[in-house]
Amino acid sequence: MTNPAEELLDVVDAQDHVIGTAPRAEVYRKGLTHRCVFILVRDPQGRIFTHRRTDTKLFAPGAYDCFVGGVVGAGETYAGAAVREAEEELGVSGIRPVPLFKFLFEAEPLLSWWCDMYEARWDGPVSPQVEEVAWHGWLTEEELAQRLDGGEWDFVPDGREAYRRYLEHRSA
Repeated sequence: MTNPAEELLDVVDAQDHVIGTAPRAEVYRKGLTHRCVFILVRDPQGRIFTHRRTDTKLFAPGAYDCFVGGVVGAGETYAGAAVREAEEELGVSGIRPVPLFKFLFEAEPLLSWWCDMYEARWDGPVSPQVEEVAWHGWLTEEELAQRLDGGEWDFVPDGREAYRRYLEHRSA
């Protein structure tokens, strides 16, 4: 796919049932509910892969995120998208995301998508996709919390909400 705006996505309802398909640009413009995957990737020391999105991204250009992931293509499974997105963004092969939970993210204006959450461990080198990742590093939970809470970095809103829910899920 040369133009991400043309990628076909499944449009879903409030129960995550597919009700149609549309190009990503139309989905974003109309605020149609679709599907995304989020993978929290840790290294052997437990640090979290964190990155700054490129300025060319359709959603939240230049913002920071502590998840790799993205939209689920039309007809694609969440699990398949989790592996594909993690491998593409990290530039690796053989990652095994473990499913955690799912939630519906909604925010104004016109943001609505199902988020299927995963966690993965990676102990090798990464070579992040230059079209997706402008900067990356491995942060401890304390370093990440400082940047999230201190307003030091502009984080993607869905990633911020997903990490909050991840911490709740882990402590439950």
